[in-house]
Amino acid sequence: MSDSPKEGRKVRVWCDGCYDMVHFGHANSLRQAKALGDILVVGVHTDAEIAKHKGPPVFTEEERYKMIRGIKWVDEVVEGAPYVTNLETLDQQNCDFCVHGDDITMTADGVDTYHLVKEAKRYKEVSRTAGISTTDLVGRMLLMTRNHFRQGNDEYSIEKEGSSRMGQDHSARSPWTGCSQFLPTTQKIIQFSDGKAPKPDDKIVYVAGAFDLFHVGHLDFLEKAKEKGDYLIVGLHTDPVVNEYKGSNYPIMNLHERVLSVLACKYVNEVVIGAPYDVTKELMEHFNVSVVCHGQTPIALGEGQLDPYAVPKMMGKFFLLDSGNSMTTEKIVERIIKHRLEYEQRNNKKEKKELEAYEASQKLKMTQKSG
Repeated sequence: MSDSPKEGRKVRVWCDGCYDMVHFGHANSLRQAKALGDILVVGVHTDAEIAKHKGPPVFTEEERYKMIRGIKWVDEVVEGAPYVTNLETLDQQNCDFCVHGDDITMTADGVDTYHLVKEAKRYKEVSRTAGISTTDLVGRMLLMTRNHFRQGNDEYSIEKEGSSRMGQDHSARSPWTGCSQFLPTTQKIIQFSDGKAPKPDDKIVYVAGAFDLFHVGHLDFLEKAKEKGDYLIVGLHTDPVVNEYKGSNYPIMNLHERVLSVLACKYVNEVVIGAPYDVTKELMEHFNVSVVCHGQTPIALGEGQLDPYAVPKMMGKFFLLDSGNSMTTEKIVERIIKHRLEYEQRNNKKEKKELEAYEASQKLKMTQKSG
């Protein structure tokens, strides 16, 4: 329990944002915010507000509300939160302070969206997750670049990439939209994991897949899968395996990024990193699996043209689930490609604004230092 301003009252923390294409960077920010208090309240902006200040969002507001509700550290969601965070909103939600990452967020007019809460000393900052942003993910899809998808000697290599060329430019002019490759650490996985083993009498459910660009379709499927038991394990296939059955330049997000995205989901208890494509008897016995589920997407045959779910089917432990949501990773990519020019303009505009704000803050620091 955190130290409350008033004895016996829980500390309520406010976060807000667009949360477009919710990724593990957003989740990590919310995880850090929750650690500063007891109850995390998250405000999500409307499509109209985002379009006015940033450009068109990839996900609709309803999809974004649902995605934020699916993150394990979020307690309450406020729909249609104002783009400029104000004290009235904090007071209405009975929140003690506002938390945001250490990057710069501005309105269309170049105004700091947190200036009111900063002036009132009701603002706290957490570290932004290096190597991931919605801008970067949009860039990857616009080019379907393989720079994020490395194998062999280059698997863990780090490159500075700028969004002005959508992940291809090595000059990386902006410290925010020019993202470095994500650095995976065991500490990060521990922070995202709930660390709880299944109880002896828990019914264990197993699902497997790519879970690339974690989206509302995945979220609805995992919710349905969790209803089949008590403890949900998600097997994540390696990048080369995903590439084999998806083709093109999939996956968009590498294995380490996908692990954190799935672990942030409130329905997920455990993740198998680099799970085998075939669900074997050994795997099921090892994890004491009672139920194996798959969604409505076609099942690609494995090595030797064999059904990867043959074993659980033979054991009578296989279920085809209908999540009621037809969203796929491919459909998200189609949204991006369809509005390519708008997203390119959005990315370029965002980079320019952030660079100007960064240079202005550096000048101010230099002036204060010399003074």
